Amino acid sequence: MADSAPINHEVRNRPSLRASAQAGLAHAAKSGWHSLRLLFGGPARTRVILLLAGVLALNSADIATVGASATQLRQGLHISNTDIGLLVAGTAIVAAVFSIPFGILVDRAHRVALISITVTLWGVVMFLSAFSTSFGQLMIARLVLGAITAVSGPGVASLIGDYFPAGERGKIYGYVLAGELLGAGIGFIISGDLADISWRAAFAILALPTIPLAWALVHLPEPARGGASHMQPGALRIVGRREIKMHQRMAGDQMDFDIGSTKKNPFSGRPGIHEQPNDPNLANEQHQQQPNASDGAGPGAGTRPTDAQELADRLGIQADPDSVLRTDPRHMNVFAMIRYVLKIRTNVFLIISGICSYFFLTGVETFGLEFVKGQYHVEQLLGNLLMLIIGGGALLGVLVGGRLGDNLIKRGRLGGRLLVAAVAAILTTVLFVPAFVTHSAMTALPYIIVAGFAVTAQNPPIDAARLDIMPPLLWGRAEGVRSLFRTAAQALAPLAFGTLSDAIGLRSTFAVMLVPFLASGIVLLWALRTYPTDVATAAASTEYEFGK
Repeated sequence: MADSAPINHEVRNRPSLRASAQAGLAHAAKSGWHSLRLLFGGPARTRVILLLAGVLALNSADIATVGASATQLRQGLHISNTDIGLLVAGTAIVAAVFSIPFGILVDRAHRVALISITVTLWGVVMFLSAFSTSFGQLMIARLVLGAITAVSGPGVASLIGDYFPAGERGKIYGYVLAGELLGAGIGFIISGDLADISWRAAFAILALPTIPLAWALVHLPEPARGGASHMQPGALRIVGRREIKMHQRMAGDQMDFDIGSTKKNPFSGRPGIHEQPNDPNLANEQHQQQPNASDGAGPGAGTRPTDAQELADRLGIQADPDSVLRTDPRHMNVFAMIRYVLKIRTNVFLIISGICSYFFLTGVETFGLEFVKGQYHVEQLLGNLLMLIIGGGALLGVLVGGRLGDNLIKRGRLGGRLLVAAVAAILTTVLFVPAFVTHSAMTALPYIIVAGFAVTAQNPPIDAARLDIMPPLLWGRAEGVRSLFRTAAQALAPLAFGTLSDAIGLRSTFAVMLVPFLASGIVLLWALRTYPTDVATAAASTEYEFGK
């Protein structure tokens, strides 16, 4: 008995398995957060990237959940495949219609508040849709969701332009779009597994992340338009529009008091020879002339040209005088705005290319698993595994593609972003051909992985290039116009793929649909000819836009 006391003492003081697991998870979370901060360039930038990625992830997870729950929806609501197609197409069509109104709001209103409100509404409607008792009720809920999610494209594009320096927007877009891919994977895997239990559970669970996401978005400072809130790598905090305006007022008061003095106030926007700005996040904007911010949608403390615009200026590229915007775009009506956006030739090429590529990609998302199972004769589990492996290649593609475009710009290749996208699109077409010919999954896998990489590698540089050719106060509306056409293509693709596959088979359908994807790459090569002039035109328009 005397010998048992030490043993009991050891047992009582031995860490429990649960405590060890909790400590391990806490350490892993801390290490992961530290790694993200190093990757993204500091805590402030990490916060913004994760939140914007979360917004896109919700949208893609929602779309994937409907597809993953298709069998259970048919059984639970006694509907057909046509009804499933209507749910997807109806959501996309409504999102297309609402993309322009939301684009207008994004360019005029408080963007962070707008997105946080829509995320909250998204969660409420998604949760209510889980209790639908008929196809009609679910259809109404999906249409409302389509209208709500239309804000994500214009809102995210505009915020990326005003939170991050132009020289790394391709890379930042890659990080944010990675969230979109991860959201699709979560919707495909987790919601699909939950749907085996109940499609209602899959819908309800998906609504839960909206609560912390909306709360975090509410506490995110709204950036100043035009570049005053750009965060350089290592930024510790976000300098929002309100803080910048306060600094401007302080600077104005101090300038009135110290008029005639050779040494100016640190927040004046023009430091003296011996001064350094107090705030490192404001330092990049201090040397610029400060425009007049007359309303809530106006710029904060100036605007900076993008890296492409600076390069175009060094190369002596001239703007198109007929396309320079010489009026305040905030006061343009919707028809004048659409006419101007479609007047920029490079933007039209990017829209056409996007229609072709998204048409094909949406068909792949809808029928990809069925194609894999039929072409390579694999079971559902192995098919899901193959799709996950392909998704890993796609995730790597969005992370690399944006960086490549940014680096080419830094090396003096003005069309670098479009060149990366064009090569990726053409390479995708070439790589898919052997994958369609063979019936061996192991033979096709390397081609499909690299093709998945190339498919997504084109998106970040294109998104970054789109900001180069548009004045900042038109970013939201230009993205809205682009989303209108892109979403319309996404709505039509499943119907076109399904109809054609019934006639000629799914394998032949995928081969035929590679033609428009190849066309998307060729169109991007054409855009290389107009891009330099349109970049210079956007820079000239920005000078009028901000009253320089």
